Amino acid sequence: MEPVVTDNGKTAGIISYFTIIGWLIAYFGFYQNNKTSLGSYQLRQTLLFHLAYMVIRYGLSFILGIVWLSGSGGIFSLYYLLKLVDLAFFILWIIGFIGAVQGEKKEIPVLGGPAQNIFSSI
Repeated sequence: MEPVVTDNGKTAGIISYFTIIGWLIAYFGFYQNNKTSLGSYQLRQTLLFHLAYMVIRYGLSFILGIVWLSGSGGIFSLYYLLKLVDLAFFILWIIGFIGAVQGEKKEIPVLGGPAQNIFSSI
């Protein structure tokens, strides 16, 4: 007899917002055995969110390092740009996380729509 599953995907959605490690835990630990529409939606969104953050944040950090090593001016403006990127992604994270906690399919602005198309196989 299989256990009765009462989770509608909300748990996987919430956990997936906590770093890429959280996403992996949500996918393999919660989603694999309980595939739901809400879980799929949140996992697609957070995967693109985490990937976009890493590419943009670490790409800018790399550029900042090159500028700093070359001794060029503008290092402070790049530093503040990094902080602006962090703030923008934090706001997007809050919007998505609130939707996950409420068990809603609330789209993260800019990233939510494309994520549903790019990762449609999840």
